[in-house]
Amino acid sequence: MRLLRPLVRLLLRHAVPFGAFQEIAKRAYVEVAMNDFAIPGKKPSAARASILTGLTRKDVQRLLTEPEPDAAETNERYNRAARVLGGWLRDPNFHDAAGTPRPLSTDAVGDFPQLARLYSGDMPARAVLDELLRVGAVRRLDDGRIEPVARGYLPIGSSVDKLQILGTDVADLIETIDHNLTDGAADPRFQRKVMYHRIRVGELPAFRRLSTSRAQALLEQLDRWLAEHDLDAPHENPHLPHARVGLGIYYFEERLGDEPPATKRGQS
Repeated sequence: MRLLRPLVRLLLRHAVPFGAFQEIAKRAYVEVAMNDFAIPGKKPSAARASILTGLTRKDVQRLLTEPEPDAAETNERYNRAARVLGGWLRDPNFHDAAGTPRPLSTDAVGDFPQLARLYSGDMPARAVLDELLRVGAVRRLDDGRIEPVARGYLPIGSSVDKLQILGTDVADLIETIDHNLTDGAADPRFQRKVMYHRIRVGELPAFRRLSTSRAQALLEQLDRWLAEHDLDAPHENPHLPHARVGLGIYYFEERLGDEPPATKRGQS
C-alpha cells in the first residue's frame, strides 16, 4: 500500500482509470513471469505464467500474442537529445570564458549542428533541435541563437515526456531495492537517505537550496567521469560488454501535524 498510494495518486491526477492500470499490470505480470521466472533449461510457457501470476491461460495467451506498445522511438529521441544537452553543459568547446554553456547559433554552419554531430550520432541537427525546443529544454534568444533552460534534460512543457523520464527513475529505484533484497549481502548497491522529522517549515527553503546545489555538483562530477568512460560508438562494437549505469538523487518533503512521530531523527 505504501508503494501503491503515491502511484495511484499520480495515475488519477493524469486521468488513468483502474481498468487501464489493471491491463498494464496484467501485461507486466506476464512479461516478468516469462522473462525472469523461467525454469532453467526449459522454455517459458503460458501455462507456467498462468500458474505464477494467477491469470487465466486465456488472458496470458492474449497478452503474449498482442503487440506490445513500442517505446523504442521515444526512448531513442530522449537519449539522443539528452546526450546533446549533456555535451553542451560539460564540453568546454561550447562554453564561454567563464566556463558557462554559451548560446549557440543554429544555422547550417553554426555551433549547434557541430554539437549535434558530436553527441547525437547520425540524428539530424534539426531533429535534435526540434526535440529540445518541443520539451522546453532550450529556448531561442532574440538574435536567433539558443541557450539551455536548465542544467539537465527534464521536459518542461510535456507531461507525457516527464512521466516517461520520471517513471524510469522509479523503475531504477525499485530495481535497486530488489537487488539489495536478494543480493545485497554479497553485492550491495548504494541506497541511502538522510531524514529528520522535526524541521521547522520556515527552514525548508534553505534546505531545498542547499540540497539542490550539493546534489547538482555531485551529479555533474559523476557525469564527467561517466562521459570519459562512455563508448562513443557502441554500434561499432556490438559484442563488447557494456551496461547502463548511473546514480539518482531525489528530494522528498512531507508536512506533518502538531503531533510528530516519536522518532525524532534517523538515517537509513
